[in-house]
Amino acid sequence: MSEAGETLSGPLRVIDGDTVDVGGTRIRLFGIDAPEADQQCTTAQGTRWRCGAWVTSEVERVFGGRTATCEPLAVDRYGRTVARCHIQGQDIADVLVSAGLAFAYQRYSQDYVLAEKGAAVQALGLRASRVQAPSHFRETRAARREPSETGCDIKGNVASSGALIYHSPGQHFYARTHIHVGKGERWFCSAEAASKAGWRRSKR
Repeated sequence: MSEAGETLSGPLRVIDGDTVDVGGTRIRLFGIDAPEADQQCTTAQGTRWRCGAWVTSEVERVFGGRTATCEPLAVDRYGRTVARCHIQGQDIADVLVSAGLAFAYQRYSQDYVLAEKGAAVQALGLRASRVQAPSHFRETRAARREPSETGCDIKGNVASSGALIYHSPGQHFYARTHIHVGKGERWFCSAEAASKAGWRRSKR
C-alpha cells in the first residue's frame, strides 16, 4: 500500500466507476462518487436499467489499460489509497464527472462541483436518468430497504405483536420499514402475493 505523498504510476485496471488499480495499488479516486456495480437508475420513460454496471464499462472503455499517474492523499477505512489520478495530463475524476459518469462527492471535496453542474445542464450520462446518490443507495441497501429483485418492492413486516403486515410504496410507514430476513420478514412482488402468504395491508 502506498503512503500519502509517494507518486504511483502504471497501467490502470478498472474495478468500478470510482475505484481502480494502478501499479498493484487499489485506489479510490478522490472527490467523486459513482454508482455501485449493482445500482439501477430509471429513464425518463420509467424504465429501470443497470447504470452502475454501465458506468464501470464506460470507465473501462475510456481508461482501461492506459498508463496513469496518481498522487496519494490518504487511506480510507477499507484500506484503499485515496488519490488524484491523471492520464496524459487529464484528471480522471474530472473527466468522469464532466461526462456524467460520476458525481462530485461534496462531503469530501468541492473540486468537481462545476463539472457536475455542466453534466446536469447537458443531461449527459447518468444525468439523462433519475439516479439515486450512490451514498444514499449504499445506506438504504445496508438498512435492507432496497428489494433484492426488481419490481418486488412490497415490504412484509412482522410487527412487535407478531402480526404480519405489508407496506406498499407510498404508504405512511413504507420508507421507515426495514426488512430483517432473520425475523421472518420478506419482500413481495404484489399485494396479492402478500395476502395469500398471510400478510395484511397496513392501515396507513
